[in-house]
Amino acid sequence: MVIVKNSSLRYGAEVADALRDGLPVVALESTIISHGLPHPDNIRVAGEIEDAVRATGAVPATIGMIGGELVVGLDAAQISHLASADDVAKLSVRDLAVAAARRADGATTVAATSAVAAAAGIGVFATGGLGGVHREANITFDESADLTTLARTPIVVVCAGVKSILDVPATLERMETLGVTVVGYRTRRFPGFFITDSGYELDWSVDSPEQIAEMAAAQAALGATLGATVVANPLPVDEQLDIALHDRTLADGLALLERDKITGKAVTPFLLSYFHSATDGASLATNVRIILRNATLAGQIAVAAAKRS
Repeated sequence: MVIVKNSSLRYGAEVADALRDGLPVVALESTIISHGLPHPDNIRVAGEIEDAVRATGAVPATIGMIGGELVVGLDAAQISHLASADDVAKLSVRDLAVAAARRADGATTVAATSAVAAAAGIGVFATGGLGGVHREANITFDESADLTTLARTPIVVVCAGVKSILDVPATLERMETLGVTVVGYRTRRFPGFFITDSGYELDWSVDSPEQIAEMAAAQAALGATLGATVVANPLPVDEQLDIALHDRTLADGLALLERDKITGKAVTPFLLSYFHSATDGASLATNVRIILRNATLAGQIAVAAAKRS
């Protein structure tokens, strides 16, 4: 498990009360606010995500860094700041200590959010799509820290699979190797973020939030692994991005990456931004549907888990 000392965390009042009283809590990342969505849509969507969690009876805990302090449960003013400031750092696990020492403002990735949430005692996390193995990683060794962090962090992560801009089969292979449990929610097909079906099969599926809560409890009781459980929650077919538009946009975006020699951390935000402009905002609308659906399911899982305890 990635260790982040609890003494280094600051809790929002609502989240602190919920954790003290054993109420269901759902962790939310902040990179979707600062780096994943354009301003001012990001502020509006951040509120909608938290509202989706609250509608299930759970408490949202958006995680980020303000002035070098990790905050579990950002308030509205802090979320607005991360959504609008120009110098917000994108923080993975390796960046947390440096950013804290420099008293930086930062938005946490899937990896960092998972680590902080688990250290805070939060068992469920909702995001859009995971990071994974990048295309041509056999040459670049470009692989998201999300995967190795999830391999050693005990948390349930609700997502829409991995972004289709990545190497999906290689990502699934890496998660298998790392011991990350992957189950489909009411499906045996692995979703591809913008699209319902990435083309790859899953070994397991679950049909209800209660089953997921039971599975997480069984994993904890067995003690067989400290890794995450990834719940792949696909969009309904009628809500996915048009497949022909998706495939054309992806091909064009990948060609631009190669032409402009864009690599590393810049790849994902570049491609997501390109999708937004090239699809006239259709991908943004799809992205928002994804995170809202995942926030709802995560809230339902957290409520089911709280009832078991």
